[in-house]
Parts: sequence; structure tokens; C-alpha cells
Amino acid sequence: MNYDVILAGVGGQGVLSIASIITHAALSEGLEVRQSEVHGMAQRGGAVLAHMRIANRKIAGDLVPKGGADMIISMEPLESLRYISYLKPDGILVTAAEPYNNISNYPDIEGIHSLIKSLPEWRIVQAASLAKEAGLAKAVNTVMVGVASCFLPVKTRSLEKIIGEVFSKKNEAAAAANARAFHLGQAAAKVTKTG
Repeated sequence: MNYDVILAGVGGQGVLSIASIITHAALSEGLEVRQSEVHGMAQRGGAVLAHMRIANRKIAGDLVPKGGADMIISMEPLESLRYISYLKPDGILVTAAEPYNNISNYPDIEGIHSLIKSLPEWRIVQAASLAKEAGLAKAVNTVMVGVASCFLPVKTRSLEKIIGEVFSKKNEAAAAANARAFHLGQAAAKVTKTG
């Protein structure tokens, strides 16, 4: 088994937190994981890209080849399209629906969504709304872990355990809200239509 993931977004959206949660969950199951950050300005508003490779055998390199990603997880729709050349023809793109308008000439969001919907397999999720529904507006990245969990070769209980461990260090309210965000993301992935 080999499963390659590209994670994308902008600085401050929690892309590297998503990578960390998935990595630790996969490792807890005895899977091999290689993860590499390949980003420019990892400050608020700068592009952030991470490569993640999960396998049940030794992994030769850190970077996902172009055309080799089974999944793109994006915190922002325009960023998801920036890395579309990495996606396999039968791969899935999952993205938060909401744009991060950090450039003055941000393209029309409906046009971006239409391009994503032209792919064979996709999920566009109202992640910000779901995070608020979970009780923590900052939990957008955990919503996206929930969405991705429906396709990753990692068990739900492993992801739930890591999310609980990470956020219980902050406080129990944050842990509970992130658990709800994860489950709302999973539910959204199951009902969102694909092309």
C-alpha cells in the first residue's frame, strides 16, 4: 500500500498541523510516513505546501511526484488548483470552500469551484461554517482532517486519538470542539456530491 498526499494552504491556516495529526495517526498504526514541507513564506498569507507519503513498507523519498498524489487536502480553493499537476487522474481533491483573499486580484470563487468540480473526484466543504458549528472557529483544519479521513488509509479511531491528545493539552473545551469538528468534516465528506 502506498498513499501520497499534497497538503496546501496559506500561512496560519494550520496546514502543518493537519500533516502532523495524520502523520502521528499513521505512525501509531505501524505505517511508514515521510513528510516534507516545501513552502515559501510560511507566514500569515504566504503559500504553504507539504508532501506526505504513507505506506506499509519502506518509502524511498519525501516528495510526491507530479501526477502521483492520491489526494490533495487544501485549506483554500485557489491553493488546491495551484498543485493540481500533482494529482493522479483518479485522485481526490478535498478543499475548504472559503477563499483566503490575500491577493488583490483573487479570481472569481465560483469559477474556481467549477474547475474543482470538473475533476473526477472532489469534495468542497463549508469548513469555516462547520468549525463554528463545532464551537471553535479556529478548528477549520480539524474539519478538513475529518473530510480527508474518509479517504486516507488511516483508521478513524487513530485520528480521533491523536486529535484528543493534541488538543487536550490546550484544554478540554478545545479537545471537545475539535472532536466535533472532525466528525462534522467526516459527515460533510459523505454527503457532498462529486462530479
